Amino acid sequence: MEQITVQSSVREQKGKGPNRRLRVAGKIPAVLYGHKSQNMALEVDPKEIFKILQSDTGENTIFLLEVPGKEKINVLIKEYQLEPVSHRLLHADFYEVAMDELLEVDVPLEVIGEAYGVKTEGGLLDIVHRELRVECLPADIPENIEVDVTEMKIGDQVRIKDLKVSEKIKILDDPETVVVAVEHPRAEELPTAAAPVPEAEQEPEVIKKGKAVEAEEGEEEEEGKGKKEKRES
Repeated sequence: MEQITVQSSVREQKGKGPNRRLRVAGKIPAVLYGHKSQNMALEVDPKEIFKILQSDTGENTIFLLEVPGKEKINVLIKEYQLEPVSHRLLHADFYEVAMDELLEVDVPLEVIGEAYGVKTEGGLLDIVHRELRVECLPADIPENIEVDVTEMKIGDQVRIKDLKVSEKIKILDDPETVVVAVEHPRAEELPTAAAPVPEAEQEPEVIKKGKAVEAEEGEEEEEGKGKKEKRES
């Protein structure tokens, strides 16, 4: 993979107002910290950072950051903030890494194939964990950890200890943790048949009908009175 280099400038002003003006000018505020770096306020081009986030390695991408007064340093995106509606990049934190020191990162789990228990037996595939915490050197961070579910039947499970990963990678989560399972299909809840209602409990309905009858009779009586009054007039 081609080495990515991102340029940065020192951010002289801080706070909501200056940061807002910075974004209007096409830059975003950023912070650098980590291995040998003390906290440093920077500004960068959001397009370059967004392109890294959208790459195959995403947040785990190791790239070079040009910092004024320093040599190019290896960093990854530790945190970032997006605008909720437009999803524009608002802020980024860069973490300086030492290429010869172990690093802990979250790596996505990628499911390969279609489970036999889903395709043939009508089961449901349950992906319990979509990311795993791993420890490795920065250069050995994998894009993902694959799990092939093709042969899985209903009732089968894959635990962390069953995953095949490089010897250079150590998964830090509990080896007994289930990451993928094929479950029985959930039974649809059918409406329960109404039990016969005892006659004594049918009284409210009888009363309702009685009221309706009384109302109709009242209307007929009033109608009769109206007709009678009309004839007398």
